[in-house]
Amino acid sequence: MPLPRWMSRSALLAAALFGAVALTACGGTTPAPTGSANSTTGAPGSTTRSTGPAATPGAAAPLTVPDAAATDLCDMLRPELSNFRVQGPTLGRIGLNALVHEWALRNGGINAQVLADKAVVDRTLTGACPDVHQQAIEALGLPNLAAGIAF
Repeated sequence: MPLPRWMSRSALLAAALFGAVALTACGGTTPAPTGSANSTTGAPGSTTRSTGPAATPGAAAPLTVPDAAATDLCDMLRPELSNFRVQGPTLGRIGLNALVHEWALRNGGINAQVLADKAVVDRTLTGACPDVHQQAIEALGLPNLAAGIAF
């Protein structure tokens, strides 16, 4: 007997959430990358989206999200907007957390960086798909999406 669609999606979100928690709990500090100042970290021919203002001296540079990863986040969030509206803010925030952690793990394991700079989600969505960003904020009843990311 096939499971209803919502049960499959719930199981996937729960698995992603538990996987993210496990990886975050097991993670340690990562050493700074080595290389010359002229080296690039992206794939050849790829572009990256600057996700914040220039770093101030003594402060960590804001996370830079590649355009492909920004589009991926938009594509993941867009179909969930109706679920957020139906489920309400409480359950919707759980879904948002699972979605953001899954996205961060899919895109180069940037989960720890997203946790350190939760506003990267808002900056990325505002630049890549502002309509989806605004609809998610309204559906979840949040001032910004960073406020809905718990861990």
